[in-house]
Parts: sequence; structure tokens; C-alpha cells
Amino acid sequence: MVILGLFGTIQYRPRYIVVYTVWAALWVAWNVFIICFYLDVGGLSKESDLLTFNISAHHSWWSEHGPGCVRREMQEAPGVRTTESHSYITVMGCFMDYQYIEVMHSSVQILVALLGFVYACYVVSAITEEEDSCE
Repeated sequence: MVILGLFGTIQYRPRYIVVYTVWAALWVAWNVFIICFYLDVGGLSKESDLLTFNISAHHSWWSEHGPGCVRREMQEAPGVRTTESHSYITVMGCFMDYQYIEVMHSSVQILVALLGFVYACYVVSAITEEEDSCE
């Protein structure tokens, strides 16, 4: 969508830029939902399977790979490892809980989307004013 917005800006196509602004608004809403999800706001819980629609077990990549985290993997059963074999993973020594990293990531995404939204609104208004002055 960012490429579409840039293309619309370069080619002076306000419709493409409007599509980008709608996407940016939806992106902000999605990231607000993610922040509420990881901070357990309003009945949402990070322990639920809401993000995967109860299809699979959800866990954040940051829960195992965060800054300072030491990850240890232990096999359930000794022997040959197959694709169905699962391992138990313990994580220790993280500097920051993974939900706060997710919240910071979503906050940065909101900031970038809002900046893009404001800029896109400015460009659309500038293009439409330019078209009106030509008539």
C-alpha cells in the first residue's frame, strides 16, 4: 500500500493516495487493537487465541527472541525427531517482557501511519487545488 501511495504521489493520482489514506487509517486501528490485546485492555487477553481464530496456538516471536532472552529447548521424548515431535521451550533472562516490545512496535507503526496519513491528505489537497486552478 505504501508503494501505491508513492506511485499516486509521483503520478499525481489522488485516487491512489486516497486508497493509501484509508489503508493508513485501518493500519492505525489494527495497531491500536494490538496494543489493547497485549496490554489486556477491555476484556482482551494475550492468552486467548483471538489472533488466530482458534486455529493454532499463538505466541509472539518476541517471547522467545527478545533482548537478553536465553532460549533453551528440551525434547519431549528421546529418539528420532520427526515433524510431529514438539519441544518444550524455556526462556529466561529477558530484559523486557515481550508484550511491551509488541506495544512499542505497534506504537511506532501508529506514528509512521499517522505521519503518512497527514502527508497524504496534504498531497491530495495540493493536487486537487492545482487541478482547480487549471480550469
